Amino acid sequence: MANLFTQSSSKINNQELFFKLYNAKDEEDLLNIIGLYPTIFDDSNWKPLGGNFSNYGVVKNQQSSPIAALIEKVTNAIDAILTKDCIFSGIDPKSDTAPNSMDEAIQKFYPENNWDLSSFRKEQAENIQIIADGKGPRNQKSQYPTSVVVYDNGEGQHPEKFEDTFLSLLRGNKNDIHFVQGKYNMGGSGAIVFCGKKRYQLIASKRYTNDGNFGFTLVREHPKKESDQAKETWYEYLLIDGKIPSFAASKLDLGLNNRQFETGTVLKLYSYQFPKGYSGFAQDLNQSINEFLFQPALPILTVDTAERYPNNKVLENDLFGLKRRLAAEESEYLDESFSENFSDDVFGKMKVSCYVFKTKVKDYDLKRTKKIIQDRYFKNSMAVMFSLNGQTHGHYTSEFITRSLKLNLLKSHLLIHVDCTEMKYNFRKELFMASRDRLKDGDETQFLRSYLAKKLSAKDGRLAEIEKRRKQAVDIDTSSNTSDLLKSFTKNLPLDSELAKLLNQTFKLDIKKEKKTEGRKNRTSNEKVPTPFEPKRFPSFFRIDANSSNKKEVATIPLNGEKSIRFSTDVTNDYFDRIEEPGDLRVSVLNIKPNDSDGGNKPGEPKEIDEVFNVVKSSPNKGKIKISLNPKDELKVGDSIQIKASLLSPNGDIEELFWVKIANNNKPKSEAPKKESDNDLLGLPKLVFMYKNTDGNSGTDVTWEAVEEATSLDVDYSTVMIPDAEGDLLNRIFINMDSTVLKNFKSKEKNINQEQLELANRKYYTSVYFHTLFLYTISKNRGYEIRQKVEGKNELEHVDLGQYLKDLFDHYYSTFILNFGGMEAMMQGIGD
Repeated sequence: MANLFTQSSSKINNQELFFKLYNAKDEEDLLNIIGLYPTIFDDSNWKPLGGNFSNYGVVKNQQSSPIAALIEKVTNAIDAILTKDCIFSGIDPKSDTAPNSMDEAIQKFYPENNWDLSSFRKEQAENIQIIADGKGPRNQKSQYPTSVVVYDNGEGQHPEKFEDTFLSLLRGNKNDIHFVQGKYNMGGSGAIVFCGKKRYQLIASKRYTNDGNFGFTLVREHPKKESDQAKETWYEYLLIDGKIPSFAASKLDLGLNNRQFETGTVLKLYSYQFPKGYSGFAQDLNQSINEFLFQPALPILTVDTAERYPNNKVLENDLFGLKRRLAAEESEYLDESFSENFSDDVFGKMKVSCYVFKTKVKDYDLKRTKKIIQDRYFKNSMAVMFSLNGQTHGHYTSEFITRSLKLNLLKSHLLIHVDCTEMKYNFRKELFMASRDRLKDGDETQFLRSYLAKKLSAKDGRLAEIEKRRKQAVDIDTSSNTSDLLKSFTKNLPLDSELAKLLNQTFKLDIKKEKKTEGRKNRTSNEKVPTPFEPKRFPSFFRIDANSSNKKEVATIPLNGEKSIRFSTDVTNDYFDRIEEPGDLRVSVLNIKPNDSDGGNKPGEPKEIDEVFNVVKSSPNKGKIKISLNPKDELKVGDSIQIKASLLSPNGDIEELFWVKIANNNKPKSEAPKKESDNDLLGLPKLVFMYKNTDGNSGTDVTWEAVEEATSLDVDYSTVMIPDAEGDLLNRIFINMDSTVLKNFKSKEKNINQEQLELANRKYYTSVYFHTLFLYTISKNRGYEIRQKVEGKNELEHVDLGQYLKDLFDHYYSTFILNFGGMEAMMQGIGD
């Protein structure tokens, strides 16, 4: 290999030059080759990308992360294959007879693909390959640069067309092709800025018709000189003798998996700047692509080399999007999943899918489980994904789950996918940047965030139900602990003291009003045991949970309100969302009878349900399906609407017909304004003692394991306390009575008696409880937001207040307050 970079020749043909460039392992090798041929790579042979010397801003302001930029290469590969398929089918991709969407293109060109079977998926995935290149072996000491080869068996381009396609910017070559993702002819340029320090990228292609030459060129950032008149540099590509270099070739050995190159396109990105922590393509990169391509149109193959990782047994791995991966690993990692279909006048239609992960998998503890789940499914911190045609265009972090949904317990175990494909165009185009990797901060984005927060955090919603169920592991009566502690605290506390004023801003201190909450009731023999739900793959029945008739309304709906209609069935929960043989619920309007006063004595014409109602359709949940209806302005009070709900099934659709009536809004009774009272304030958080194990006799103590399940925070001997918050509300403070801090504190006393032991325990949990209480109160009232630097990630991550306080107490703060709890003790320590 050394001879490749040291032997020069005054003459070299295009084919030899291409292979020298292609076989360069990284940017250093490439620069050595360029140095050997100064005439070929002279500055006069380079032309600005897009014919524009001011292209620096266009290229630079693309994707903000190297993974998102690389995804654009994969998206272009999918576009190229679908375009070739369309032409092969005898259809002009820009004509009216071409598919109108990516889904339609797949159905037309691959009607029976069988890609959910591994052998068929692997065969198809070989048409799009992402291959690692670079020196090896790679390890912690030898972090050799990684180059990336991207191959597609798509339409390819003739050398004379390079400047109108690969090397153009903002021409909108794909704007008239409705079944592809690309539009602007610029997204593919975003990866250049992550190619080493000199930004070199190799582009090579041959048209699928196999009737022309194989062309290639280099793209780079222009090495700016003092003689350049432009203020900024630019990106440029190589020409030889004034044209794209090319040569005749039938088959080329380019190191592709299981094939030689015949036609299509191959790119090489030299010394690509991957984030920290990325190693093998078959693992780390494969997982990231799955996240960014939630449901790609075509499967993809990721390949690494034995030279880079000689001990890695898995060097190639196909992928077909995160949705299919979640389905395949559902039994192992998912607790449950569900979907909601929303239609609204503002945005049109969208489908929201929620995936809730287990707190423990296999034999791992909570801490290990959480790390595995984060590494497998949240590698790019995308807790809420917004996708278009299966590609993630923007995301929220888990901050949305804690701050907007106020579901703190689920922050590390909830993944939300928002499919924006069917949204209204004018709304959707305001959501995403043209780079397709982040959301705009505009009115539409803020509306969508607020809408999702309201719908997904509903008190009667599925997520609230899941969080409530998980918290029941520690749902015990500890009011006596809290009351006793509060009495001792307030005994000598003046009511007008600063501490009392601070607490009264958030909590009610009148302990006389504290009511003892009831503990969990044991099931009595008289209570009815629910019948186990035995779901079927396809429904055998579907009926409304109301007395339905052809004339009587099953529900009255306030004009500006919302009403839920529930149905019973026996189909599985995943019926609407599964990959194979999914079902659907269709709702339509059959008839509208106007009210007597506002005119009309004939039935109204049938309409689409979206014309008269905003609709939410929920996926099945243990034999129940729910739809929510919100009347639009077209309807009037007194109108009656006949609706048909059809549960689709290959065994025959099952239909239910019913009537609803529009009613007046429920106006609240006018009341005199209330003065603010203690009852408007929050109750003090409960004090709960936790131990590694309990004897089972105490009704007020809980185990570490139960607290982990109820809070999703790990507990061990280093843990001092766990705050249990619901949104901004601090409900409980779990204090670890088996902590190392407490044991060390008590060990300072020699021959400790029972009274001293109880005193030490009391000082410990009193100090921890009230320090937690005051730190939480001050931070909440002052409106602080906490962010933390996470290793391997560029952006600071939001940390909820509970997690921050736990971490604070785990790291020496509790030791400090126990040993220097008061100013006198601290001053004494300083004096000593």
